[in-house]
Amino acid sequence: MSTQPRRQRPDPSTLSEAEKEEFAERLRERVYVTFAALAVVLTLQAHVHGLSAGTAAASLTITAVGTVAAAWLAELIAYLAAHGGFPDPAKLRTMTGTSWGALLTIVVPLLALAAAGLGWLEVTTALRIGVGALIGSLVVIAWLGVRRAKLPWPARILALGVLAVLAVGVVALKQLAHG
Repeated sequence: MSTQPRRQRPDPSTLSEAEKEEFAERLRERVYVTFAALAVVLTLQAHVHGLSAGTAAASLTITAVGTVAAAWLAELIAYLAAHGGFPDPAKLRTMTGTSWGALLTIVVPLLALAAAGLGWLEVTTALRIGVGALIGSLVVIAWLGVRRAKLPWPARILALGVLAVLAVGVVALKQLAHG
């Protein structure tokens, strides 16, 4: 049995400013999409009576794609304003990959809804799985941010707690808006 070498995480202090910025952009995009998707899934849960898996999946997909498209356009406009012109093809590819890569956060909720569409799960159960997966994504994203911080462990744990409270607040506000 062969073992593959374990991929080492780069030390944040060895990353270039551009690499740090790209990492931050990837996390930021995932946070936006995850919160938008979570708001939609929670709203769908509140109105699940008569809801089909296909309708729920379409709502989730449209919201996520719309969020990504808006974020990509915002980044393009900001680039134009800051640099006085369009990005070169390499930068445009990076921007596009960063934005569209955020759609990975809805894979598990969509798979759960597909299982509901096939009759393997109830739509309510699929939406619960989606909520769990999206909350799990936010936890991982927050951890990725906090683990790179140059803070002692107690401060990191406190930071995660504060981020959790703020995230609950954001979800509550989105629920009020979509209630």
